Amino acid sequence: MNLNRKNIRKIRGLIVFTALVILALMKFDLLWNGAFFVVGILRPFLVGGMIAFVINLPMKFYETRLFKNGNLQGKAGKALNRCSRGLSLLLAILSVVLAITLLAVTVIPQLASTIKDLANKIPAFWNDVIMKLEVVFAANPELLRILADFESFDNWNEIINTVINFLKNGMGSMLNSTFTVAGSIISSTVNFFISLIFSIYILVQKEKLGNQFGRLLKAYSGPKIYEGAMKVFGLLNRNFSNFITGQCTEAIILGLMFVISMTIFRFDYAVMTGVLIAFTALIPIVGAFIGCFVGAFLMLVDDPVKALWFVILFVILQQIEGNLIYPHVVGNSVGLPSIWVLAAVTVGGSLMGVFGMLVFIPLLSTVYMLLREDVNRRNGDAKGPVEKEAPAKTVEKS
Repeated sequence: MNLNRKNIRKIRGLIVFTALVILALMKFDLLWNGAFFVVGILRPFLVGGMIAFVINLPMKFYETRLFKNGNLQGKAGKALNRCSRGLSLLLAILSVVLAITLLAVTVIPQLASTIKDLANKIPAFWNDVIMKLEVVFAANPELLRILADFESFDNWNEIINTVINFLKNGMGSMLNSTFTVAGSIISSTVNFFISLIFSIYILVQKEKLGNQFGRLLKAYSGPKIYEGAMKVFGLLNRNFSNFITGQCTEAIILGLMFVISMTIFRFDYAVMTGVLIAFTALIPIVGAFIGCFVGAFLMLVDDPVKALWFVILFVILQQIEGNLIYPHVVGNSVGLPSIWVLAAVTVGGSLMGVFGMLVFIPLLSTVYMLLREDVNRRNGDAKGPVEKEAPAKTVEKS
C-alpha cells in the first residue's frame, strides 16, 4: 500500500472514526441522556415535521387530482392555480379534522350511553354472579374451608392501618400530581400549536425547503454521498407514504367488515365497535385486539354468550384480515415480506412502544430494499434498481 496523501487521509479518517466509536461506547449513558435532552428541546419541531408528513398525503392528492398541479385552464382555472397550494392545505387539514370529528361523534356519545347502561346493569349482573357462586360453593364445600382459612388471617388490622396511612400521606402527593398534570396539559397544548404552525410552514414552503436542504447537502458532501443520501431519503419518503396510506386503507376495510358482519348477526354496538376497531387497527397487527377487548367487555355485562360469539367472530375476521388483506395492502405497499413486517412490529414495539411499531416497518422496508439491491448488484443479477421493483400503486393514491 502506497502511503500517498490520499491513503494517509483515508487512514487518518478511519482512526478518527474508530476513536469516536470507542468514545461513544465508553460514554454511552451520557450520550444517550444527551440525545434525549436534545430531542426534548426539539420535540415541537419533530412533531411538527410528523404532522406535516401526514397532512401532506391528502394535500398531495388534492394538488394532483383536484388542481392538476396548478395547470388548470381558463380564467377561473388560472385564478385557482394561484391559490391551489393554500386551498389544498386547507382541504387536507379539514379532511383530518373531519376524520377525527367523525370518530369522536360516532364513538364518544355511544360510549357514554353504554357506560350509563352498564351502570344500571351491573347490580343485576353482580347478583347473578353471586347466585352462581352460591351454587358453586354448594357443590364444592372445600372452597368454603379455604375461604374460612383466609378470613382467619391475623394481619388484617395491620393491612388496614397501612392503607389508611397511605391514603393520608397520599393526599398531598395527589394534590401535587394534580398541579403537575395541569401543567403538563398546558405545556402539551402550547407545544401542539407550535408544532401545527411549524407543520403549516413546512407544507407551504415544502419545495423551497427541499431545494435548500438538497443544496446544503450537496455543498458539504461529495457527489457520491449526495446521490446516496438523496436515494435513501426518496425511499424513506415513499415507504412512509405507502405505509401510512396502506395502514389507513387496511383499518377502514377491517372496520367495515366488523360493522357489516355485526349488523348481519345482530350484535349490539356494531357501529361503535367497528369504528373503534378501525381506529385501533392503525397500530400494526396488535391494534385491533384493543377494540376487540372493549367490544367484548361491553357485551359481557349484557350477555356473556353473545360476548363469546363476538370473540369468535373477531378471530375469524382477524384471520381473514391478517392472511389475505394485510399482507397485500400493507406488505405490498412497502415492498416488505410478511415475516419482516412481523419482525419490525416486534422489535419496534419492544424498543419504542406503539411509536416504534409504526416507524420500524417503513424503516426496515428501506433497509430491506437497499440490501436487496446491493446483494443483486454483487451477485450480478439482472434485476434493475430497487425503485423499479417496489410497487407504486399506493403512492399514486396518496
